[in-house]
Amino acid sequence: MLKLVKFSRLLSVLPLLFLAGCNMVVMAPSGDIAAQQRDLIVISTVLMLLIIIPVIFLTLFFAWRYRRSNTAATYAPEWHHSTRLEIVIWAAPLAIIIALGAVTWISTHKLDPYRPLDRLDAERAIPANTKPLIVEVVALDWKWLFFYPELGIATINELAAPVDMPINFKITASSVMNSFYIPALAGQIYAMPGMETKLHAVINKQGEYEGFSANYSGSGFSHMRFKFHGLDQAGFDAWVAQVKQQGTMLNRDAYLKLEKPSEKEPVRYYAGADADLYNAILNMCAAPGKMCMNEMMHIDMMGGGGKESAENREKLQYDNRHADEGIVAPAATVPATGAPARSEPAERTDGNSMQHDMPGMDMQHEGHSMPGTSNGADPAPAQLNNNN
Repeated sequence: MLKLVKFSRLLSVLPLLFLAGCNMVVMAPSGDIAAQQRDLIVISTVLMLLIIIPVIFLTLFFAWRYRRSNTAATYAPEWHHSTRLEIVIWAAPLAIIIALGAVTWISTHKLDPYRPLDRLDAERAIPANTKPLIVEVVALDWKWLFFYPELGIATINELAAPVDMPINFKITASSVMNSFYIPALAGQIYAMPGMETKLHAVINKQGEYEGFSANYSGSGFSHMRFKFHGLDQAGFDAWVAQVKQQGTMLNRDAYLKLEKPSEKEPVRYYAGADADLYNAILNMCAAPGKMCMNEMMHIDMMGGGGKESAENREKLQYDNRHADEGIVAPAATVPATGAPARSEPAERTDGNSMQHDMPGMDMQHEGHSMPGTSNGADPAPAQLNNNN
């Protein structure tokens, strides 16, 4: 029996051996933002365990103490109230909730990804006149494109930055929602088409780190990974020189080929990129003939385009997954592909058809008009984008 107990104990420890090769990067980060997030996880967990552990212990204790076979246990059927017990039961959780609320409030503002950094780490402030490194990030299907606008270079699936230099990430996506995440550097932040999110971070240790998408975006999602290199200044300068020496040019035509869905893309270098390419991707008008979103918003701000805005319809139809060319991304949804749904609605038999043609629909109801309807609206302003 004793041997069986010892064997059971050894068997229970065996699964820990499989964890020996795991890299607990979230709990051992290399960037100050990620380190503060690690501390937040630890503090929150400890505060919650102050309640969870006593509750679990007392549950097991009372179950054992007042088991059916223990006839010596205290039996007080008339007991109904204890002021001291009520104080403990309510005061302890309330104190924990207040503490968690304070930690959450402080950390939410201190670790806001849009907030510029004010320190390199817990012991060093950012030196005066320090210029951050700007990196523009684009989530493609299924790869990552990084622009260094101040350096005039771009890369695919490889990112590098000097140690102890603030990094300002500007993040968007070409087609569907993704999530930009380097666990050793900072928390994840979403990448969305037509929108720009931001992340401020700093890497404090040299090394090679894993980056990936933390948001499912299709069949190639699991291979949507990249390497992030934390380098000293000399190493970073050498990396930039390598990109410029080995890279090609990334213009609009090259980008339109690059953005098509593909998996397991190798690292690529671009020695130069069109200066306005990132803004065109952000505004969803990298393809010729498409109206940029900022232009569309300007028209809306001016009161709409009126009846002459019908020609804008095709310019505002975006198919960044190229379904209209027959390049349908695997696992793409119906809105992404434009394909008919599997279950079509039943036809109406009462002879009445629903008319829901929004652009250019004939709305002649008295007192009601919409921009783009045929009710004599004012002419549209001059079209702002003619890059056909």
